[in-house]
Amino acid sequence: MADTIINLAQVKTHNKKDNCWIVIDNMVLDVTKFLKEHPGGSEVIMDFAGQDATQSFKEVGHSIDAKDMLLDYKVGVLPEEEMTKKDSGKKDGDGCAIM
Repeated sequence: MADTIINLAQVKTHNKKDNCWIVIDNMVLDVTKFLKEHPGGSEVIMDFAGQDATQSFKEVGHSIDAKDMLLDYKVGVLPEEEMTKKDSGKKDGDGCAIM
């Protein structure tokens, strides 16, 4: 089954505690029910309600279990033209990783 395409403008409208969507790695997640369960508190997620939270999610260093849970809340994906590239590291013109 194909993923539902949800654009960022649609995600932006889901920015309340009773209707909270975020984007992580181009996946649109409905985390409304998870707000009460989030170990860091709901405020951490609400700071990114209706927005892309990928960078913050990665900076925190979530566990593998937390990463696996993302699929439980997936409601769709961003359209291709709004997706951010997943890059394991910046590369120079020769394709070598820049440290």
